[in-house]
Amino acid sequence: MGKCMTISGKMMLLLAIAAVFAFTSNAMAADPIIIKFSHVVAVDTPKGEAAEYFKKLAEERTKGAVKVEVYPNSQLYKDKEEMEALQMGAVQMLAPSLAKFAPLGVKEFELFDLPFIFNDYDELHKITLGPVGKKLLDKLQPKGIIGLAYWDNGFKVMSANKPLKVPTDCKGLKMRIQSSKILDAQMRALGSIPQVMAFSEVYQALQTGVVDGTENPPSNLYTQKMFEVQKYVTVSNHGYLGYAVLVNKKFWEGLPADIRTQLDSAMADSTIFANDIAKKNNEKDLASVAASGKSEIIKLTPEERQVWKDALVPVHDKMASRIGKDLIQEVYQATNFKK
Repeated sequence: MGKCMTISGKMMLLLAIAAVFAFTSNAMAADPIIIKFSHVVAVDTPKGEAAEYFKKLAEERTKGAVKVEVYPNSQLYKDKEEMEALQMGAVQMLAPSLAKFAPLGVKEFELFDLPFIFNDYDELHKITLGPVGKKLLDKLQPKGIIGLAYWDNGFKVMSANKPLKVPTDCKGLKMRIQSSKILDAQMRALGSIPQVMAFSEVYQALQTGVVDGTENPPSNLYTQKMFEVQKYVTVSNHGYLGYAVLVNKKFWEGLPADIRTQLDSAMADSTIFANDIAKKNNEKDLASVAASGKSEIIKLTPEERQVWKDALVPVHDKMASRIGKDLIQEVYQATNFKK
């Protein structure tokens, strides 16, 4: 009898241990995969809204198996820090501007910084949604990064505390730029003094006169309230600001295949959303800047815009050795570029 009780007791103990193990395993299996998505702009910008939309789709389509934590407004990392954080795996996803890749040794992305290389979104999307764009993203893999998509922000306007109607009006102005040799050359071609500065520091620098002006799509100008400290905005549409959505390669390739497929689907739909809302938001935000009465909007005629183009297109040839002459020609052919 005692022996039977002992065996029975052992069985119960084993069953109890098995039950605890099963519960713990199920609990562990239920823990979602966390994707930390860091970016440097406001939630109500095209990138900010697209990041939130991706979060929604990713969590819905994976039925909660993935949780996307979005950190806007440089909450985690500033411009210069975020790429290293991605490579180290401190965050899993970023959407840095295309000017940020030169420090990785992938200078070809700087073609997107060339002034007046795209006249409109149709020309732009022949590159970002075509073979040239894919070829550039593939260059990131040896750096431990996978490029998933391109997201538009929009075409840039110039702002300053004096009217910029012709290129020579920029002479001597300290103009904030992202860290980019192309943008440096662009401002120098206008006779300006380029000032590299983190995005999060621009408003205060404009307010205190550390810099005189800047270039931004209207959505950034409006959501960061830069228009409050800039008297004039010239709708030059001289350059493009866009992003590449990136993911840590080791993390991405370690995901279950079905999860990765669902996230790819969420990213494809988020890209359509991002590009659509970028165009709409920039139009809406430029109108809001005009309605504020704080900045005077200067709209260029086609002839006036051509004067700016004539002043800045020589930057293409000057930077060809850096970006790659063949790559620039490939873009010219795809977009039917005309000087």
